[in-house]
Amino acid sequence: MERFFNTSGPCDPDRHYMLSPGQRLGRVRQLVEEGRYFTLAAGRQFGKTTLAQWFVGELNSSGRFAAAWVDLENARDKPDPAQAMPVVLDRIDDALRLDCPGLPRPKLDFGPSFLPDTAVQKYVEEVCAASKLPVVLLLDEADALVGRTMVSFLTQLRAGYLRRRQAPFPACVALIGQRRVRDYALSVEDRRAVAWLGSTSPFNIEAEALTLNVFSGEEVTELLAQHTAETGQPFRPEAIERIQHLSAGHPWLVNALAYEPTRRDVIDRSVAITAEHVDLGRDRIVRERRTNIASLEDRLTEDRVRGVLEPMITGRPLGNVPDADVEYSVALGLVRRQPGGGLTVANPIYREVILRQLSMSPLSTAGVQPVTWLRPDGSLDLRKLLDAFLAFWRRHGAVLMGSVPYHEAAPHLVMMAFLHRVENGGGRLERKYAVGTGRLDLMLQHGSDRFAFELKVWREEDDSDPVREGLGQLDTRLSDLGLDTGWLVIFDRRPGLPRLSERTSAETARTPSGREVTVVRA
Repeated sequence: MERFFNTSGPCDPDRHYMLSPGQRLGRVRQLVEEGRYFTLAAGRQFGKTTLAQWFVGELNSSGRFAAAWVDLENARDKPDPAQAMPVVLDRIDDALRLDCPGLPRPKLDFGPSFLPDTAVQKYVEEVCAASKLPVVLLLDEADALVGRTMVSFLTQLRAGYLRRRQAPFPACVALIGQRRVRDYALSVEDRRAVAWLGSTSPFNIEAEALTLNVFSGEEVTELLAQHTAETGQPFRPEAIERIQHLSAGHPWLVNALAYEPTRRDVIDRSVAITAEHVDLGRDRIVRERRTNIASLEDRLTEDRVRGVLEPMITGRPLGNVPDADVEYSVALGLVRRQPGGGLTVANPIYREVILRQLSMSPLSTAGVQPVTWLRPDGSLDLRKLLDAFLAFWRRHGAVLMGSVPYHEAAPHLVMMAFLHRVENGGGRLERKYAVGTGRLDLMLQHGSDRFAFELKVWREEDDSDPVREGLGQLDTRLSDLGLDTGWLVIFDRRPGLPRLSERTSAETARTPSGREVTVVRA
């Protein structure tokens, strides 16, 4: 059977194209050798489980360790230790049965004498006492545990770790998940309960907090080359570059962007994969809201995430956003740090998905908008599009801005909600935003036509009308795109202004280089 690019679950080298997990281990092997306890955090579908399962096999085959991969997913969202700990123990017991079949295991007893706050520690101590080899536990989905269960579980690991010289305990424990231990969801009461440890985390024995890197350009090329070597079907250089750009190396996105053309659109192996094929797959991935995308969208309403993303959308500085919230969003794989120190959305696909999802609320609230901006031949009439937007904004703007959870970014999201109607009619909307730029750039493509939009907000604290700065920024954007005209949309959010229906207007202006553009004041 021909192998394929995997987009669901751990990779199997017999079925899937994959990079060697060994080249992604980093310091994991060294920390295991040193008998350290550590965390491994990375965004969803970054390859954590594939790496952990492979590494357990490597450790056991070496004959030097008794290692087990433990999936704690079944204990998710059970804050009561009395309910969660039997599940946790069952998962540990089953993992040892599969990965270390010759290792004696104590009998599980969940009767009246069962004590959830010591059961894990005692069970693991008995396992280690019976093992002739150092025990290693890789605990996957560790951040699925919540509340008192999380506190109890981590506290028991800590207690066993501190007693390792008196009572046998694992030589190494790794907590694997999307978040670092300090970001595990503990309530105020839970944090008070562990304050006696001298830390806000009951796992203050952690030696290091590791992460998995995205694929490098060389690794993306290496992965795609496996398909070519086995089938003879090449990826054109521009297709490889497109996959690298759209995914920014995110392992799941790399595989998804390669899977779509090779398994759905270009079955004939004599036909090369092009950038157009990759773009077709990208549109399908976004439109169908695959599991990875849906999981990402669920995070957008969290206060910690909103505090980071909202300034990025509006182009304002992060301000007083706690560093822990930034690191949390980075760990989730939503954003990444740039080489120069700035912050940006993790990849172009996430950039599109975030704004698409956030603008869904105003899109559904506004109801059906008549399509008046298409000519008989199907091309887009920019003048009619402008008239339609002005009518849309005058009628719905004030109400829709109140329905958007990202209050500061509300004008931007309502504008995109309107442009989504054009996008759904055969167009394509590309978005560009980042912290500190003071702007949001949009580019609408409809057929062979392209239209550029620069969005600015005039706030109470601003010293002057942002039109001059906006014209300069739009001028640069038009030059980059090779366009002669565009829109500058200024949302005036100063207090005491007339109603939107009375002050929304459009006029022509010229950029510093002489391009004639439309300035919309809303």
